[in-house]
Amino acid sequence: MVRPAAFGFNAETAATNSFQKPPEPQAGDAAAAARAEFEGLKRALESEGVRVVAADDNHVPVKPDAVFPNNWVSFHRCGTLVLYPMQAASRRLERRQEVIEQVVRETGFALRHLLDLTHFESAGRYLEGTGSLVLDHVNRVAYAAASPRTHPEVVAEWARELDFEPVIFNAVDRAGVPLYHTNVLLAIGERAVVIAAEAIAAAERARVLARLAASGREIIDVGYPGMERFAGNMLELASWDEALGDCRVLVMSESARQALPPALYAQLSGTTDAVLAVPIPTIERLGGGSVRCMMAEVFEAR
Repeated sequence: MVRPAAFGFNAETAATNSFQKPPEPQAGDAAAAARAEFEGLKRALESEGVRVVAADDNHVPVKPDAVFPNNWVSFHRCGTLVLYPMQAASRRLERRQEVIEQVVRETGFALRHLLDLTHFESAGRYLEGTGSLVLDHVNRVAYAAASPRTHPEVVAEWARELDFEPVIFNAVDRAGVPLYHTNVLLAIGERAVVIAAEAIAAAERARVLARLAASGREIIDVGYPGMERFAGNMLELASWDEALGDCRVLVMSESARQALPPALYAQLSGTTDAVLAVPIPTIERLGGGSVRCMMAEVFEAR
């Protein structure tokens, strides 16, 4: 996770992110509110036994979206580290070697291979990490909703390099605008899939749902109402508990939790060991991303 130094509304990214909302008149200090929300999520994760590496954003140059590191880097079990091509020039500044070095130092991640896809930026083709990609690590399937920030050619190269099957489709919001990232409509845990199926193009919906169902996971459909409150933007993390031993904790925002009807929440909570819901309203409103976007998971290299 990256502790934000200068969080704020980014007009450059808002052009392709319909989840972002400009600050309200007479709003308070957004940067201070975002830092408080960051600390609240970090403490909540640690209270559930999740190990957190918290890197500090630097103040210069200003990086209003630095709190979302999963878009520029990913760490994989095979020892591969991937750097991603970002659409917004302001977001390319987030790629910092010192953050990578801190993660390696604090986690012992065994870095064996660097896959640098940033050269695609010069051709106007982008892939924004595990925002653009939602991964089924067990079955090695990479789901990607094509958008201005998710180019099928880059998805295909990533899949070849990491040995994943790419499943590429189209998805839109209620207004018919392509969803900027796949992880706002889809989350894959150990035993469940959370999805806003109606967002997927009608002609492709059955194909995507069939591939997800083939994994054997429960499919929990939150629809547009859930997606619009970030119920598709969840992440299940590994933890450890004295009673349970190795266990799983499903992390979501308080907004996402409140968007789930009781029956859906009961179904979802039955597929994991613990559910953690944390309020991050400033980050969601101005940044257009939620808790999943704030966490770049690190897998133990084998």
